[in-house]
Amino acid sequence: MVELLQQLINGLSLGAVYALIALGYTMVYGVLRFINFAHSDVFMIGAFAGFYLSRLVPKESVPGGLAVMAGSMVICAALGILIERLAYRPLRSRPKLTVLITAIGVSLLLENAGQFIFSANTKRFPVLFPETTFGSGSGLVLSSSQIMVLAVTVCLLAALQFIVLRTRIGTAMRAVSFNPQAAALVGINNDVVISFTFGLGSALAAAGGILYSLNYPTIDPLMGILPGLKAFVAAVLGGIGNIPGAALGGLLLGVIETFVNGSRFSGYRDAIAFAILILVLLFRPAGLLGKPQVEKV
Repeated sequence: MVELLQQLINGLSLGAVYALIALGYTMVYGVLRFINFAHSDVFMIGAFAGFYLSRLVPKESVPGGLAVMAGSMVICAALGILIERLAYRPLRSRPKLTVLITAIGVSLLLENAGQFIFSANTKRFPVLFPETTFGSGSGLVLSSSQIMVLAVTVCLLAALQFIVLRTRIGTAMRAVSFNPQAAALVGINNDVVISFTFGLGSALAAAGGILYSLNYPTIDPLMGILPGLKAFVAAVLGGIGNIPGAALGGLLLGVIETFVNGSRFSGYRDAIAFAILILVLLFRPAGLLGKPQVEKV
């Protein structure tokens, strides 16, 4: 039982990061109906932004760590808005395949630019928060990094739900997602709403990059590829376009991956994640919390 609980805690910590990245995928898909594959590289930029910003604040302090995370989120939000403005907005009326290919191109551009600017060598991510380990007499161990990951994720998910459900910009986002033409007719500026969606999703990816680097403290320009793909699996598992579904999918995928990693099938942890994607697409393409949509022709 102790080992089961330990693996559950580890899985929830990893799944929380997947959930934050998956939210960016699902928000953009909900508004524009396409997958932003450059999102995983915004996650990488967020980690590197935290790496360099950490030099400006006191090490191993909660206020300093939160300041680094906030600064990284602002940088990536601006980057997300810039990507949408330069790469995706001119193609908004084009076929979805054109935008998808562009997203892959932006992803490759960010990866290669990262290798040129940051170098291809791995870097040790600094310790942002005080490190403490809490143990019980039964052998259960909980680190302060895991607590921080779970606490920050819960706060960000609550803030996101408040923005989407309780604010005017959130109402506009839901309106654009439902019917962009009707939203424009009632006075909503679709360009502003879409840019805000990209910025918000990119900020969450930056937070995910910081939290991921706390638990796996080495970063490199290609670090976003695998977590980004798994977060996409999580978004599909929960229901692409559904915000609670993305969070649920991320947590479930993290728990499943951790339990597999602790078993004799640990070498297949990545393969099992993508096997889940295939099974979901075959038997429940709308995801766990998604609803099948009937298209009128």
